[in-house]
Amino acid sequence: MIYFPPDKINSEKQVSNVLVTGGAGYIGSHTVRALVEKGHRVTVIDNLYSGHRWAVHPEARFVQCDIADSARVEEVLSEDQIDSVVHFAGHIVVPESVTDPIKYYQNNVVGSLSLLRSCANQNIHQFVFSSSAAVYGNPAEVPVREETMQCPINPYGTTKLVTEWTLRDFAAAVSEFRYIALRYFNVAGAHSSGELGQATPAATHLIKVACQAALGQRPGLSVFGTDYPTPDGTCIRDYIHVQDLAQAHLDALDYLGRGGESAALNCGYGRGFSVNEVVAYVKQASGVDFPVSLSPRRAGDPAELVADNTQIRSLLAWKPEFDNLELICRSAYEWEKNPLNLQSAEQ
Repeated sequence: MIYFPPDKINSEKQVSNVLVTGGAGYIGSHTVRALVEKGHRVTVIDNLYSGHRWAVHPEARFVQCDIADSARVEEVLSEDQIDSVVHFAGHIVVPESVTDPIKYYQNNVVGSLSLLRSCANQNIHQFVFSSSAAVYGNPAEVPVREETMQCPINPYGTTKLVTEWTLRDFAAAVSEFRYIALRYFNVAGAHSSGELGQATPAATHLIKVACQAALGQRPGLSVFGTDYPTPDGTCIRDYIHVQDLAQAHLDALDYLGRGGESAALNCGYGRGFSVNEVVAYVKQASGVDFPVSLSPRRAGDPAELVADNTQIRSLLAWKPEFDNLELICRSAYEWEKNPLNLQSAEQ
């Protein structure tokens, strides 16, 4: 990993013309809101495959198209004088990637390559990529460091790693191009305003599913695998609040705008909770003892993923504000009751 000497980085924050792909989705919409509130000029491209038009901040320009539509993407990049790109657009359901890998390679890899070529054609040299801890597979060490061997165990993780490799090689070939790849751990929770949250149709995120079970929107919750080599036999994950993750993207843009060099960084809190512990927190937040059934392991699920977040804290000066699983579960539960979310679920 390359580090840029702090004394050579311009300390002034830059206001950018930012393109956000997938900006109508869960994490994208939170990041768009944060960017607008910080004074950036934001354009959103989203094909609305899993995002929602209402989730895009009204002060952001919205363009409905696919990132693989290179002609339209380049028009937008030129029209809005884009200088930075934050790339979220991609499929994210791990079990689906196992059963339909071609869909994931086509969208996540080929689509990202098309977007990167569009950026190259328009001389855009700052890029923040939505990567994943899935690049590590079943890591040999926990907490996971950025230098830990990347050996994904599902097509979703492989598509993220291939895109990281592409960014790395492009940055080596084009000296002006610099990127940050943020390797997300498990994202959860909803915006503190109550106006944004996880509204993706048929989402498989544990905390969302548990909240829906608490509200009777599902008959109950299935725990996939109780024989993992963990203290209670269920998977352990590092859960990060979506607003802290959004802030990491702003910090990444600030860093690149000050001349920072390319890097791939873990984005998590550095401590993990088991599936059983998460279920207990959601039951506490909701006051509902919803049914829980035990099911076999799902394909592609590693036993434990917890971040070593030393590098993102030092390089980007990232300071999370919502590192509290009870708060995360409570915000997610309140969002599930939000009429806007309920209306989205019916569409």
